Amino acid sequence: MASDSVIVPRLTRLRRCALAWAITLALLALAAAPAGASTLSSNWAGWVALGSSSSHASFSSVSGTWQVPKVSCASGQSTYSAAWVGLGGYAQDSNALEQVGVDADCSRSGQPHYDSWYELIPAAPVSIDIPVHAGDEMTGSVTVHGNHVTLRLRNLTTGARYSTTRHTSEIDVSSADWILEAPSSCTPAGCQTLPLADFGNVSFSAATATSGAHTGPVQDPRWSAEQIELRQGARPGTARFANGHVLPANEVIAASSAAGGPLGAFSVQWSEHQPLGEGHRPRSFGEAVPFGEGSNAGS
Repeated sequence: MASDSVIVPRLTRLRRCALAWAITLALLALAAAPAGASTLSSNWAGWVALGSSSSHASFSSVSGTWQVPKVSCASGQSTYSAAWVGLGGYAQDSNALEQVGVDADCSRSGQPHYDSWYELIPAAPVSIDIPVHAGDEMTGSVTVHGNHVTLRLRNLTTGARYSTTRHTSEIDVSSADWILEAPSSCTPAGCQTLPLADFGNVSFSAATATSGAHTGPVQDPRWSAEQIELRQGARPGTARFANGHVLPANEVIAASSAAGGPLGAFSVQWSEHQPLGEGHRPRSFGEAVPFGEGSNAGS
């Protein structure tokens, strides 16, 4: 991915643990983006379909299938992730987002936790009574008719399914979204993006959207699509050199692959890297660090 890709605001998904609910934007700087470059975000990774400038297309439905990740948890810090499909929420001036998905989180004690939900921002998220476990195959869809939103979620592994239709005054159908997210915690004072859990790899398939009478995959020629990469600062590095030097905070990256095929399949991969320093190459989290490399021994 080009290093000078654009970083733009993104609407966050609000956490159920928040004391109050409000729409928030990830506050990121804006820059010009070269053609074909991924969009950088502090909380979204995946793909978004947008109406082309010529058609001004809006979307009436989105659907996708994905596998619940087995999160890698370590004690000491709570981490969070959410995989979902939805409509809206991508435009900088968006005030709404209709979505359904699954959480895969880690508690501070290092225990994994899985949950299913839907959300019609600006309203609070609603838990869905479908148990989910690591490895379960999920399929979800969001369909909008006027101000009525139908949200469906099915656990293909267990056969459990959920469907509801809700009325909401706030609707955004300007984008179709297939997203792996670092959720946010909100209080009356504002919202903060939470640390992203190590979800490993999440593969989306059957990723399709409907605009007008046409249904197509993520990169259908009737609309444009943007690839999004998530980058955020992570917990401080835990590795220490013999002289007591502590590695700096690592950067967490969730990178999406190309979306191909007639049913729009792609994957999102988690990784963690040490910040680049002079004479240093990117290193995946957990890779052994040779003794003395980057230390101030002898200085």
